[in-house]
Amino acid sequence: MEDAEGIELQITAADDKEPNSSNDASSINNKMQLPKLIHYKWWLRVTCYMLFLLSGQSAATLLGGLYYDKGGNSKWMATFVQSAGFPILLPLLFFFTYPIKSNTATNPISSSFANKPEGPKLSTLTFLYIGFGALLTGDNLMYSYGLLYLPVSTYSLLCATQLAFNALFSFFLNSQKLSPFVLNSLILLTASASLLAVNADSENPAGIPRRKYVIGFFCTLGASATYSLYLSLVQLSFEKVINKETFSTVLNMQIYPSFVATCGCVVGLFASREWESLENEMKEYKEGKVSYLMTLIWTAITWQVSSVGLLGLIFEVSSLFSNVISTLALPLVPILAVIFFHDKMNGVKVMAMLLAIWGFLSYIYQHYLDDAKSKTSLTSENEVAGAQLETG
Repeated sequence: MEDAEGIELQITAADDKEPNSSNDASSINNKMQLPKLIHYKWWLRVTCYMLFLLSGQSAATLLGGLYYDKGGNSKWMATFVQSAGFPILLPLLFFFTYPIKSNTATNPISSSFANKPEGPKLSTLTFLYIGFGALLTGDNLMYSYGLLYLPVSTYSLLCATQLAFNALFSFFLNSQKLSPFVLNSLILLTASASLLAVNADSENPAGIPRRKYVIGFFCTLGASATYSLYLSLVQLSFEKVINKETFSTVLNMQIYPSFVATCGCVVGLFASREWESLENEMKEYKEGKVSYLMTLIWTAITWQVSSVGLLGLIFEVSSLFSNVISTLALPLVPILAVIFFHDKMNGVKVMAMLLAIWGFLSYIYQHYLDDAKSKTSLTSENEVAGAQLETG
């Protein structure tokens, strides 16, 4: 009887084990399929952010050039509209409060959020937002000088040096590796900016002294370096300080520093006494008062759209990748500037544009290699897990 009961217990245990094995197998299969689904969702979010960045940046740059081209002359007003559109993001802040689940194998920033303690103190966040806001105020002012004293096409090409500066800052602040392709892109973008500098004598716009052209050149170059530093510091803040994986985190990083930057611009507008000439500027605007107001309003809106896309890419990928996508507008803006503002597109400028595009493609290829390597590693891990289950 005891032997019979023992045999019966073994059969029962075996029967119990079979469904468990089946469940384990289905669980492994689900885990093998889940990364693919997460990967597609991640690419969908990244694509949306890319569209925001490219469309917003191109439109904002052209509208900024239009403001100066049609009679605008206030540097602080041009700086003000780069950050003053943040209130349009407030409804999104209240609406998007759900957590973003990112693929940690693809997203290095999201993976760094795992097993983190609670979020930072209010005083820490306040310090971050004020610091970033002050940095943006100075950066936007330098960009305004550059757009005032340079043709839009030259200004846009110089902005491509952001990628070179950002790669260096990412190397020191974000542990970004500088592969041969990334180094190649740095060299090409540096050469592109150098060509524009050499071309200064033949490219001065009518009525702009060489001294102001040089000021515009170095202000744009300095703004590119400052903005690259800002992006790397934002990524560092996402990784080391901010411990929430939500879209509202991205919006907060845009809204509060923009509020601080806007306050700084208001102070600059009154301190420089430029506010006294704004009424006459609006009256003398070539396209009329309504066009003057609409140019400023849409410039503010498009800069916010661009910034949300930029910060979203920093959150999902890295500051260096966001800057690379920003330079994707490089071939578009100079061509549009030739069409709408009649900028000259001489041989040196064409060569500078081709070098910058080559530098951009060099980095994109490196990102493609990194992404392919990540997929291969993930597939290998899933195959090992499945093989272990079969042998078990």
